[in-house]
Parts: sequence; C-alpha cells; structure tokens
Amino acid sequence: LVCMFIMAYGAMVAYLLIIKDTVPTLLGVGHGMEGGVIREIILIIMSLTIMVPLSMQRDMATLSFTSCLSVAADIVLVLFIMAYSPVEQTIQSSGGISQILAQDSIKPTVFIGLGIISTAMACQHSAFIVSGSLRNLTASRWAVVTCSSLSLATCLCALLGTTGYLGFLDETQGDVLNNFGRTGRVENIARGLLAITMFFTYPMESFVGRHVLSSLFYNGDMEGTDDVPTSATTCEPPGGYWNRRRCLTIGLYIMCLIPALIFDDLGPVLSITGSLGGSCIAYVAPGAVYLGINGAEFIALANRLLGNKQEQQMNENGGEIELPAAGDANQVMANSNSNGHLELPVDGEHRIAVPMVRNGTKPCWWYILGFPIWYGIASHGSMTLEKNLADTSPTTETSEEEDVAVAEEQYSPPTILNYIIAMLMILFGCIAAVAGVASNIYVQIRGL
Repeated sequence: LVCMFIMAYGAMVAYLLIIKDTVPTLLGVGHGMEGGVIREIILIIMSLTIMVPLSMQRDMATLSFTSCLSVAADIVLVLFIMAYSPVEQTIQSSGGISQILAQDSIKPTVFIGLGIISTAMACQHSAFIVSGSLRNLTASRWAVVTCSSLSLATCLCALLGTTGYLGFLDETQGDVLNNFGRTGRVENIARGLLAITMFFTYPMESFVGRHVLSSLFYNGDMEGTDDVPTSATTCEPPGGYWNRRRCLTIGLYIMCLIPALIFDDLGPVLSITGSLGGSCIAYVAPGAVYLGINGAEFIALANRLLGNKQEQQMNENGGEIELPAAGDANQVMANSNSNGHLELPVDGEHRIAVPMVRNGTKPCWWYILGFPIWYGIASHGSMTLEKNLADTSPTTETSEEEDVAVAEEQYSPPTILNYIIAMLMILFGCIAAVAGVASNIYVQIRGL
C-alpha cells in the first residue's frame, strides 16, 4: 500500500508540474520556467476547476469518457513528437547513429531513466480499482483490457522516447515540449493535448491515493459509513457534503499542490517516484506475489532439491504446521506430535496447512542462492492464502465438477522457469530501487 501511494503521489505531483509548464505557455504568460508567480496562480485555478471536481467522483467508471479523450490526445501527441522532432538534423550533426549509440548507450544515470519508465509503465497500483469498474468482469475480458492497454502504452512510450531523445539528446528536458518553440501554432496544439491528458489522468491517480489512505487509516471505509449512519429519509451522504471521500480528495490535492508550486523540474520527481514506488510495484511485488500464491508448490520443489521427499506430503505425513482457522486465543501451543506437526487448539475441524522445509543443516547453495528469503516469502504467502480461502464464504453454490473445471481453465502449474523469473524480478527491483535513489543523489550533488 505504501508503494502504491508513492506511485500515485509522485504521478499527481508530476501532472501538476506539467500543467504549470504547458498552460501558461498556451495563454502567452511564459514559456517553460518563465512567467513568475502567474504560473502558480494559473495552476491553482485550472486544477481547482477541472482536476479536483473530476477527482471527487465515487467510481472510476465515471471517468471512462475522459479517459478515452486522454488516450486519444496521447496518440496525437506522440505523432506530433515523431513528426516535428529534429531527429535527422541531430543525428547528422552528431556524426551518425553509431556515434550516438557509442557515446550515449550506457551512462551512470541509467537507473534514473529506468525509474521514469517504471513510473510511466507501472499500472499494478490501479489494477484492482480498474478491474472493479468493469461491467461483467471475467478473466478473459480483463486479459483483453490489460494486453491491449499495455501493448499500446509500450508502443507509444518507445516511439516517444526514441524520437524525443534522438531529436535533442542531452538537451532533452523532462517536459519534452519545452524543447520546442513557444509561439508556433502546432507546438501550442501539442501543449493543449498534453494539458488535456494531464487534466484527465490526474483523477485516476487520485482514486488510487485516496483508496490507499482509506485502507490504511479507515479500514477501507471510503464514505465514513462505519462512523456515521446513513439517513433513511434523506439522500445526503454520511458526514454531509464534506464526507470522508471528499476530504481525502482535497487533502491529497493540497499535499500534491505544495511541492508542485515549489519545484519546477519534472525529471527528479518522476525518477525518484519510479525508483522507490515503481520498482517495488513493477518488479518486486509481482515476483513476491507469484512466489506467495504458489508457495506450497515452491516449498515442495525446495524439498525435492534438498532430497526431503517425505516433506512433500500435506497434513498427514508431517513437515507442516497446522494453524487453527478459529479458536481460543488464550490457549497455548501443544507439543509436536509423532509426525512432526505443531498442534494448535482448533474450534472445529478445519486446519490450515503450512508447508515447511525440515530443519537441519542446509547445503551452501541454499544460502548462496538466497533460498531462505524465497522460502520465507513462499511460506508466508501460502499461509496467508490458505487462511483467506478458509475465511471466505462462497457467494454462489456451484458443483464440485464446475469448480474443478474453472480451476483447470484459469490455473497453469508453475514451472522452475517461472520461479526463476519471479526471483530475478525481485532481485532486479531491489537493485533498481537502491541504484535509482543513489543515482538521483549523485546527480544532485554533482550538478549533472
């Protein structure tokens, strides 16, 4: 949740900074960082009149029309950068594309760029909210949404990044439109499209930030219905007009507006946000979730690698801790039985099976490859998953054959390659987070 908030908060600040860069230029007040305090006044007025009202909505589905406008504006904007970026002139003056690749392919600030890309491409923090807004939500419909949207975003990001950088190289600014002229009609149309995108994208990140705050501090009660009963005779929401949802929205806006008024450079905001939140959301979290969901299978694989085949049995043959689904918290743990289980008192017959690797001396590769960490993630995930499944009551009655058919259709058994990819993603995310923050500190100290 904290990483989700970092991602959403950083994106919201960046959107406000872009509005401060583009709209004053459109109005003829100033270009880029010029314009003085008038830029800040314009930012406040435009954000209060457009962004905040859209962010007040209860359901993200109400933003479907504005989201379509935003995507359309993005596509046209990328086409503008491709058409008007001076790529050919820059390549010729730099000695050709081979010379550019030789000089600029790898730099110490590579992880800063990775942080910016992570900020742009990481959408896991809003995935559940978006999926919840879909009508007739199914796995196939959600797969179409994710595949099509990510494919389009990847193509647009690659085209924009390539043509934008090749047009201006080291002079490329965080807002690439600042590299273009300030008075051209086409350039100002592009700025207008960028402003439209920012106006309509900010509310989606505000939804995520608001959701995280309500989950952290109010147990997910967005409207405050747990604190104030809803009146049966009026349509007034709990807490009046300024209910919890609207207060959280305004509070988030103020938190983002203050740094947007103080700072002007968009690059560090995106890179630091991506290095911290984006790396965790885009790389660490998916790998950890995969290990956790498939924790029992991973621990069985670890037992096979260790030669503990007897540990692969569930519940009956030992090697697992059985935790109660419900019971008396005042009771104490009993001694382990003959099968090696640790018995806890249980109210009822349901037990949660937690796979274990037998204690004892492990080979060197176990520690060199970080298996204590992977085992800890898998064990915790397996226990949490089993507990959640045990506590969840089915909403509809289905036959056992139907449940098996659905499970076989939607679930593919994990392979060793899948586990390796998951572990590499976690490692890469940790490295990217540390290196990204360190690179930002290095750049600021050295003034690069």
